[in-house]
Amino acid sequence: MVSLNNSQQLSLLHRLESSKSVGELKQIHALTIRTGFPQTELVCDKIMSFLDSSCNETLHYAGSLIKHLKNPEVHRYNSIIKCLCSSNSKASEAIALYKEMLVKGLLPNSYTIPYVLKACAQSQALRVGQQIHAYSMKTPLLSNVYVLNTQMRLYAVCGLIEAVHKLFHFHRGPQKDLVSWTTLIQAYVKMGYPREAIQAFFDMCQANLRPDGMTLVIVLSACSKLGDLILGTKIHRYIHDNRLILNPDVFVDNALVDMYLKCGNTCLACKVFDEMPVKNVVSWNSMIGGLAQQGKFKEALEKFQRMQGVGLKPDDVTLVCTLNCCANLGLLELGQWVHGYIDKNHIRADGFIGNALIDMYAKCGSIDKASCVFQNMNCRDVYSYTAMIVGLAMHGEAEKVLHIFAEMSRMGTEPDEVTFVGVLSACSHGGLVEEGRKHFEDMSKVYNLKPQTEHYACMVDLFGRAGLIGEAVELIKNMPIMPDAFVWGALLGACKIHSKVELGEIVMEELVKVEPERDGAYMLMSNIYSSANRWKEALKVRKTMKERNMKKTPGCSSVEVGGEVHEFRKGDKSHPKTVEIYKLLEEMTSILKNYGYVAHNNEFVPLNMIVE
Repeated sequence: MVSLNNSQQLSLLHRLESSKSVGELKQIHALTIRTGFPQTELVCDKIMSFLDSSCNETLHYAGSLIKHLKNPEVHRYNSIIKCLCSSNSKASEAIALYKEMLVKGLLPNSYTIPYVLKACAQSQALRVGQQIHAYSMKTPLLSNVYVLNTQMRLYAVCGLIEAVHKLFHFHRGPQKDLVSWTTLIQAYVKMGYPREAIQAFFDMCQANLRPDGMTLVIVLSACSKLGDLILGTKIHRYIHDNRLILNPDVFVDNALVDMYLKCGNTCLACKVFDEMPVKNVVSWNSMIGGLAQQGKFKEALEKFQRMQGVGLKPDDVTLVCTLNCCANLGLLELGQWVHGYIDKNHIRADGFIGNALIDMYAKCGSIDKASCVFQNMNCRDVYSYTAMIVGLAMHGEAEKVLHIFAEMSRMGTEPDEVTFVGVLSACSHGGLVEEGRKHFEDMSKVYNLKPQTEHYACMVDLFGRAGLIGEAVELIKNMPIMPDAFVWGALLGACKIHSKVELGEIVMEELVKVEPERDGAYMLMSNIYSSANRWKEALKVRKTMKERNMKKTPGCSSVEVGGEVHEFRKGDKSHPKTVEIYKLLEEMTSILKNYGYVAHNNEFVPLNMIVE
């Protein structure tokens, strides 16, 4: 070992103080080991100052170095643990270092505990967190509000709402601060107790604590979950009256927009949105997605076009919401534009985006393009297969549905309830009775899925179309759950196909019990009577509808021209080109008549097919 004189030691200390990189520090560290330089801890502290959670090499070196110190101090462990828990992937390393520190006989302090609890929350290490809680209760540590808050946060992340509640309300410790209250409120919301979260918010306000933006966002999300417009409006008014937000806060504004939309008030949502001084992509997504969820697809697309106009780049959520609107409106051209945008920007058409593309193309009548998207997906999940199966079922491709379903099983992807709705629907429309029976039985026997009313409705429809009315009736009688309108409606539809008037009367009574205000059962029964030439009963049904002030929901059809959807209802004359449209219809009717077709039961059929 080479020893250094005083002058050389001073020179080394100067180099240590002026060093600018970890590489240089490693060289100095190597020199101190060779020369027996007594100030090794100074080297350690200098390396600690270079710690960065993104640099694995520095962290590893610091961790190795501290293990070789004769008398390492707690603050050095704190520095490394703090850096490790800044990254979710290194949380377990932070806990391991904490345990090593305990083995060396070092006691954690009020800085150590919050960092370790944060690491426990990141890695769901509940047992270690409970041990820390027990240790803190034996020491003055839990009287530190920072320690208390991180302990509450750990229990909240692990879903232990009772532990959070008890720690907050029954622990005789420090005065609770805003973080304490916010942690409690957030825990209530996360665990599905929105009303308790709102009450905690009001209790906090009574305790003269001023909520910040994060607290308000959480509280507004609780209102969204409740769908309580009155409560949401009350909190909005409280924010405004107490001037809780002095500067524009896009996160609070986004939460307000989301709350109003989920509470069903589009007007107030649009008002808040239009008055926002700053809008980010989440703001636009909230409006587009919220309007789409309410079925206001046209308005949602208008917002998307406005978003394009201001030059804001859409993200995955925007694209999925827009494709959903295109699917529901039948807007193939706009859907193809979105697909082109996805390809142009090298966005992978997997996951939610790929599934949304499949759904859009299927609903817009382009099942071949839906299949192309499906085949080109690198990663298919249950939703991808389900979207393809439902799309093919919609297009009457029963054999292809069964092929895709078989492939799904081979690939080890477990189907869900919606998948089976598509499979059973395809069997129904394809007349595949035995296949339908098998898959219905496999739901519970093979996949451990309990059939819901939708699946029973598909089976009743399958039996009804095949003329197996008796089996359909037996299936309904043996249902473990109450049949709903879809089940009775499927059986009533079968009665119309096979002219089962008497059974239809019984089914109609059941259907009216389930949906007394809907006109569907009455219209279908009237058609059953008409088909059986029982005009008196048909008129009686119509009279009952009139007495109950029930009107037939007019049929609606739509067509896309130049990226714009035009809707038409029976007897509708509101379109600006109504005159030209009806003139063209008259010309088409005349041409069809010239070719021997006549109107019969709301469709044109050859004259020789009509049997009086």
